[in-house]
Amino acid sequence: MGRSFESLSPVLAEAVRAAPLFFVATAPLAADGHVNLSPKGGDTLRVLDERTVAYLDLTGSGAETIAHLRENGRITLMVCAFSGAPQIVRLYGRGEVVRRGDDGYDDLAVLFPDLPGARAVVRVAVERVGSSCGYAVPLMRLEGERTRLDEWAEARGPEGLVQYRATKNAVSIDGLPALDPEAVAR
Repeated sequence: MGRSFESLSPVLAEAVRAAPLFFVATAPLAADGHVNLSPKGGDTLRVLDERTVAYLDLTGSGAETIAHLRENGRITLMVCAFSGAPQIVRLYGRGEVVRRGDDGYDDLAVLFPDLPGARAVVRVAVERVGSSCGYAVPLMRLEGERTRLDEWAEARGPEGLVQYRATKNAVSIDGLPALDPEAVAR
């Protein structure tokens, strides 16, 4: 059932593009550290080429992915088909956090909607692609996008987001550095 590839075929790339929801998994090097698995939605995932994807990272309650990528770079993204033919696509690779103000951020950010809580773009160099059946994934209907995160970010404003990131996104739950104070102020 499961198959592995070195890159995204056009069919698998389209499955990734069509996904209204994707999952991001990272882990610290420490055996007792917490594995992080985050759902992501909205129009925030892009296939850049057959070996590269990127997603818009929004300000949230933590910064586990950023901390783990700073420490070791390992990342896995997964999409599931909740309608149509069953399919799961996993993208294994090395992630790079391109923060606001970093070289290359503006070039990547233009690929995404201008969202008020954007704090970085995570670019992933895909090393392995896994495809499996997804026979056990339920059929579900998308009712629509939630707007609460955008509303929350707009209400805080740019300076409020800087303060929030400084207090809530500076370190991971395991104490690893995530967004440093210099990056938070950007």
